[in-house]
Amino acid sequence: MDGGGRRAGPLTGIEPSQGATGPANAVSQRRRAGRRGGVRMVESSGRRRAIDRWFDRVAERISRLPRRAGLAATIAILAASAGYGAVRGGHVDNVIDFLRDARDMAANSVGFNIAAVALTGQHHLNREEILATAGVTGRASLLFFDVADARARLKTNPWIAEATVQKLLPDRLVISITERAPFALWQKEGRIGVIAEDGTVLDPYVAAPYTKLPLVVGTGAELRAADFLRLLARFPALRDNVSAAVLVAERRWNLRLQNGVDVRLPEFDLDKALAQLAELDRGAKLSSRDITIIDLRLPDRVTVQLSDAAAQARDEAIKKKQQKLKGGAA
Repeated sequence: MDGGGRRAGPLTGIEPSQGATGPANAVSQRRRAGRRGGVRMVESSGRRRAIDRWFDRVAERISRLPRRAGLAATIAILAASAGYGAVRGGHVDNVIDFLRDARDMAANSVGFNIAAVALTGQHHLNREEILATAGVTGRASLLFFDVADARARLKTNPWIAEATVQKLLPDRLVISITERAPFALWQKEGRIGVIAEDGTVLDPYVAAPYTKLPLVVGTGAELRAADFLRLLARFPALRDNVSAAVLVAERRWNLRLQNGVDVRLPEFDLDKALAQLAELDRGAKLSSRDITIIDLRLPDRVTVQLSDAAAQARDEAIKKKQQKLKGGAA
């Protein structure tokens, strides 16, 4: 302490480490805060100017659009919404049919309706069946009629082997078809249908006009019938005596004759086996005897199986013959 009773202290004031907040320190803090605030204000102003420029560009582009662009955009949005709803609701086919009918109505109204259809080549199918299959209806227009689609639809009918479709504008349609001919009857798993020469099933049932066709039986017989029946046709007398041809294991054929005799044919050399069978039938009349099976599968022999009655009669005849021989020897 000095002589006046005052405590001695440093001349430069309180040291910074003591946390004093004098006037000079407060001014320094305000300056630093002002600098920081200025940076923030400059950054904020630059961001606002960039946003304003972006909005100006958008407004300028909108102003350049045609006057009805807003209406077009609205229609596009509604159409997209309707399409999305149709897809989600499973009504796409209904929408397509509606649009197709509307299109055809518009074409018909200006003279592109189908006024006449020239149809040729039909023998087993009627006109109504063919037109319905081709998609020719009272609402269809010739202008939008798809001839490629109509031809493809016609060929889905098993009776139609080939088809051509032509448009003669403004209102005439020409359809020409080539039908398959009934060739044989095919039995599989107890069901009999009518087949064409290429094996196509024409009808899953047998109508009265086709009951006299040759019968083939078994899996795969419909595809191999044409070759076999052409081979059998070389022997008319034998062919006329056959009631059915049976394909066994998709490998070889058996014949069922009209008197019930089964003929077992070999897998190979069919023509030779059929010629041998025809010759045996002419000479020994095997098909008219009391025989149940004729086996031609072995190339060097013919094996026959008698019916039970014939086998019993044969055994009795042999016994009698043996008894006579024993009596004569005595």
